[in-house]
Amino acid sequence: MSAPVGDNTRSLIKRDASSVWHPFTQQSLWPSDDPIVVDRAEGMYFWDTDGNRYLDGVSSLWVNVHGHGVPEINAAIAQQLDRLDHTTFLGLTHEPGIALAERLLDTAPAGLSKVFYAGDGSSAVEAALKMAYQAHVQRGQVRPLYLHVAEGYHGDTLGSVSVGGIDLFHEKYQPLLLTTAMVSSPGLIEPGQSRKDRATEVLHEMRSLLQESGEQVSAVVIEPLVQAAGGMLTHDVSFVQGVRQLCDEFDVLLICDEVATGIGRTGRMWAVEHAGIRPDMITCGKGVTGGYLPLSAVLVAEPVYEAFLGSATSGRTFYHGHSYTANPLSCAAAIANLDLMSERDTVAHAAAVGERIRDSLVPLAAHSGVKEIRQIGTMTGIEVESVMDRTGFAVCQEARRNGVWVRPLGDVVVLMPPLAIENSDLDLLTSVVSDAVDSVVR
Repeated sequence: MSAPVGDNTRSLIKRDASSVWHPFTQQSLWPSDDPIVVDRAEGMYFWDTDGNRYLDGVSSLWVNVHGHGVPEINAAIAQQLDRLDHTTFLGLTHEPGIALAERLLDTAPAGLSKVFYAGDGSSAVEAALKMAYQAHVQRGQVRPLYLHVAEGYHGDTLGSVSVGGIDLFHEKYQPLLLTTAMVSSPGLIEPGQSRKDRATEVLHEMRSLLQESGEQVSAVVIEPLVQAAGGMLTHDVSFVQGVRQLCDEFDVLLICDEVATGIGRTGRMWAVEHAGIRPDMITCGKGVTGGYLPLSAVLVAEPVYEAFLGSATSGRTFYHGHSYTANPLSCAAAIANLDLMSERDTVAHAAAVGERIRDSLVPLAAHSGVKEIRQIGTMTGIEVESVMDRTGFAVCQEARRNGVWVRPLGDVVVLMPPLAIENSDLDLLTSVVSDAVDSVVR
């Protein structure tokens, strides 16, 4: 049970309410939702300013890999800080940026040969969209159209919003956005329909669009296997394979957004590995630094990169970047994270975590208040019946009262623990959330 709210916590919440605007948060409700003021974190847990402990059931918004306060990552950041805190990457370079690029490419599908650094997932997608358009222009083709998927999410900058497909997040910005065409979500399955049949249906829809407008399309943008922010909507690998085939047929670039699905989340290093395909670009972020520091990247195939090569006066340079591109501290954290993942076989462990989550939730799947449980690897969404306003939130609040922190997407309760979570903590996560669902939607 939670400790009483102390005076310090009340004071911090009051100060926050008077000066802070939180992302994806209805500020009129936030002060009355018993917000947590996080004080410290260690391993799979964090503590609030009243001393209450919570299992981090969503990896601090899908970023944490090994837990909090990892000695090896701490040491790597401290060692790098003693040597080089930051310098621009515009025309300069440094060893952490070089070494991390090598490490990422070593893990990636063959044919991805260059790494372009960005700051967060949205900025990586933004860079990839611009790369796709400019690469076609420099081959003599003006292709201002992007093809994307309903219920998709790729970030919150305007280019990324343009290729999103969640009305709640994106509809208000339509007048500001890039020109796009959207196909249905392969993860929205009709009653009695298989995921493979749904994939075939959406691929036919995509083919029709490409037959009509393919010469105008720079890129198709997808989240492979899991549309995370759309409610953990999962689709068959045949959809990813089919999109690759269509892109090849119509000479369109394929951008696979693996900001959420990459770095082991699906039980493979990259979700596209399940489908056995190579995109023209992969975006990554979130778990790349182990959940420590902001960093993202676009992994690029050689033909895309070569389209930007030319003389100083050719105008073929990619004029894109930011002040903190390839920050050495972030790169050092990412290298240490990847080292640990290799040493500890973290991706295989994540696959086993996914199997245990699935097995643990079998009884819950039969619950009358549960519409569906969708899961690939460690990425899990429990869609509950709407029995009140903010039902998903109520389930999460009940779990919180029993020491587990999870966050909903509407009425989908998301479980996405750190990849390195052990069985005892994993069993706590699934049992507390199961009990919370039963308590709220029985």
